[in-house]
Amino acid sequence: MPTTELDPSLLEKMRREWDERAKENARYYVATANEDWTDEAFFASGRQTVSEEILTDMTNICQGKDPKEMTVLEIGCGAGRVTRALAEVFGRVYGVDISGEMVARATAALQGIPHATVVQNNGADLQALGDIQVDFAFSSIVFQHIPSREVIHNYVREVHRLLRPGGLFKFQVQGDATLQTSADDTWLGVPFSDAQAVEMAEACGFEPRYRHGAGEQYFWLWFFKR
Repeated sequence: MPTTELDPSLLEKMRREWDERAKENARYYVATANEDWTDEAFFASGRQTVSEEILTDMTNICQGKDPKEMTVLEIGCGAGRVTRALAEVFGRVYGVDISGEMVARATAALQGIPHATVVQNNGADLQALGDIQVDFAFSSIVFQHIPSREVIHNYVREVHRLLRPGGLFKFQVQGDATLQTSADDTWLGVPFSDAQAVEMAEACGFEPRYRHGAGEQYFWLWFFKR
C-alpha cells in the first residue's frame, strides 16, 4: 500500500477516546480481565504477557544478542503494564502511546526505572522518537483497536525505519472480519486477512516469516526486516 494522507480527524478521535478511557479506568481498558486491578496483579499480568510472548521466543527476538544490550520498542504502552516487564528483560525500552493520560500513568509506573522511557505520539508514526535504532519492536492488544488500515500500514513503515536490519517486529492485528461494527470504531478495529497481512509486510520491506491466528481476534504476526 503506498503512503497515503492520514485522516487527522480520525487520529484526534482516537486520542480523545483513549484519553476518556484512561480517565474512566485506565487499567481496565488496557487489560479487560479485571475492572479493579491492584498494582501487584496489574504488573504481574504484564510479566505474564512477556513470559508467554517474549521469553518463549528469544531466539527470534534476540538472534544471539544479549537482551541487556538490546533496545526495544513497545507501540501502545498504555499504563505501562508490559513496559515494566520488558524493562526487566532488556537493556533499553521505549514506549509510545497516543493518549497523554495513558502516558502519564505509564510514566508513574516506570519511576525508578531509568532505562525505560515512554512518550506520547500522534497515533500513526514514531516521529516522537526521532531516529533512534531499535533491535526489536513489540505490540500487544493495540492494533486491534485501530480502525484504519492506512494507520496500521504507516506504523509498520515507521517500525521499519527504526528497526535494525534483520530485526523482528512482533505484533497483533485484528483478524476476525465479523467484529468491526463501524469504520471509525476505536475499540473494535479494522480486520486483516492473512493475504492482507502478507501484502502489508512486503509493501513495507518486511519478510512475514510466521503468522498465527488468521481469522481470529488476536492475529499474531512476525515481520522480519529484510
